[in-house]
Amino acid sequence: MLLPYYQKKFVEAGCDEAGRGCLAGPVFAAAVILPKGFQNELLNDSKKLCVKNREALRIVIEKEATAYAVASVDNTQIDEINILNASLLAMHLALEKLRTQFGFILVDGNRFKPYKNIPHLTIVEGDGKYMSIAAASVLAKTYRDEYMAQAHEKYPAYGWLQNKGYATAFHRKVLIESGPSPLHRKSFVLKETQLKIW
Repeated sequence: MLLPYYQKKFVEAGCDEAGRGCLAGPVFAAAVILPKGFQNELLNDSKKLCVKNREALRIVIEKEATAYAVASVDNTQIDEINILNASLLAMHLALEKLRTQFGFILVDGNRFKPYKNIPHLTIVEGDGKYMSIAAASVLAKTYRDEYMAQAHEKYPAYGWLQNKGYATAFHRKVLIESGPSPLHRKSFVLKETQLKIW
């Protein structure tokens, strides 16, 4: 059972990202503030949920959250500032879009840059421990998957409808044989060649 909050003194915003390890597309992040007493038995780390349950949870979260926001940083900026900084920037952009004031931030993972001097706590595997982070995980994942499904229509050769831009064997094979699309992260390295995509 996921925990409802880390502390009771301040309103908490949970934050998580999706797509950090992909070869193509943006990195997405979401920030979510859940109301007191929120409960949902399905809610968990998005990676542990099937597509059907993630989509169902997205509807619930968007309807019942006190506030939520989703933001992204594209592949061009990822190449310029690196994926870690891009992930943190996406989180900050999502937090900036929240329309409800909050006084504490829960972040999935072990890295974060302070946001407006608001106290924060990084939690490894936090999306499987706290509801607000899990909710952010679901939103970031579903929004990114939706983006990659749309991108697949323009660049169908890479199989993004199935792999969502992750480095599957098929995706790497097509990338080596045909080269990158405009959505590929050219600073990323392919293991087979030990060379950057670009």
